[in-house]
Amino acid sequence: MKTNATMAALMLAATAVLSGCATGPSYQSQQPYYPANQPESAMYGTVDSIQLVQGGGQTSGAGAVVGGIAGALLGNTIGSGGGRTAATVAGAVAGGVVGNQVEGRRQQAQGYQISVRLDNGEYRTVVQDNANDLRPGNRVRIVDGRVYRY
Repeated sequence: MKTNATMAALMLAATAVLSGCATGPSYQSQQPYYPANQPESAMYGTVDSIQLVQGGGQTSGAGAVVGGIAGALLGNTIGSGGGRTAATVAGAVAGGVVGNQVEGRRQQAQGYQISVRLDNGEYRTVVQDNANDLRPGNRVRIVDGRVYRY
């Protein structure tokens, strides 16, 4: 009984430590990215194109670790002796695989890559979570790294 309480405490501690290791989605751009936060307060231009981009779906490994610990705890409750050890190992492996898949699905966020031709002839590419009512050809302004209709 004391072993189950110790395993539960370890799982709780590992979850707390690893929850800070998760990273957000990384968007892959086909065009060079230029940050929109320039010294000017706002930049004006015309939307050249809007593309839907997917996050990388990359995992940090935290899902696999937490899933492995949870699977090991569940496996440890099955059988006795050598059978319990085998169930613990199998539960850890299965939990790790499932935890990694769950984290990967969570990381596949979508975003919009908006290419803007500025009034001075330069191009800026901004990736943001929504395109609202933006369409190619719209007059826009870029403020603090976001594109707004003008």
